[in-house]
Amino acid sequence: MAEKIEIYIMGKKYKVPETLTIMDAMEYAGYHIKRGCGCRSGFCGACGTVFRIAGDKELKVGLACQTKVEDQMYLAQLPFFPASKPTYSLEELASELDTISYYFPEIFRCVGCNSCTKACPQGLNVMQYIAYAQRGDFEKCAEESFDCIACGLCASRCPANIIHYQVGLMVRRLYSKYEIPEADHVQKRVAEINNGRYDQEMKKLINADIDELKDIYNNRNISS
Repeated sequence: MAEKIEIYIMGKKYKVPETLTIMDAMEYAGYHIKRGCGCRSGFCGACGTVFRIAGDKELKVGLACQTKVEDQMYLAQLPFFPASKPTYSLEELASELDTISYYFPEIFRCVGCNSCTKACPQGLNVMQYIAYAQRGDFEKCAEESFDCIACGLCASRCPANIIHYQVGLMVRRLYSKYEIPEADHVQKRVAEINNGRYDQEMKKLINADIDELKDIYNNRNISS
């Protein structure tokens, strides 16, 4: 039996096994989590959580599905983290530094504190990919930010109010559209789709009942 520790959820004290994640501990305590739980595996970024340990003045952040509870942990979940999401059309943008500086001028206010990197549950060097964006090096920025899950924890800690994950997303989109050569096999498949090659298969899937869909899924061909 795991030893039980005391945690506080929205100010109320509970005793939970020390082996649990924050998400599991909340459910153990009786909370029915219907939102902000997503994949429960650290890939969707939906469960960003703020916490503080008694006696420690530092405010900490983490994904509830990954972060283990600690004794005297005080928990709070926010409905969202800073998400100033610009509206744009890639067809109307150029893959250049001026585009990024127009939509995200705050990246040039970075003070180099590295709080964004420390907050990242994926272990990404967030400050570094913002530095690449500042220099217009889209290839390196796209590569460095590729595993971002857009949880927003980096932005929650930034004193310059940079929305790092939105910067990385725009750079990856621009780099993919304008700088990476188009893949021949993808273009071939798109042409096949547009020419109606898969219309009958799609119609079959749309009209299938749940048992048929399960059978099709379980017996599908999987490329190695």
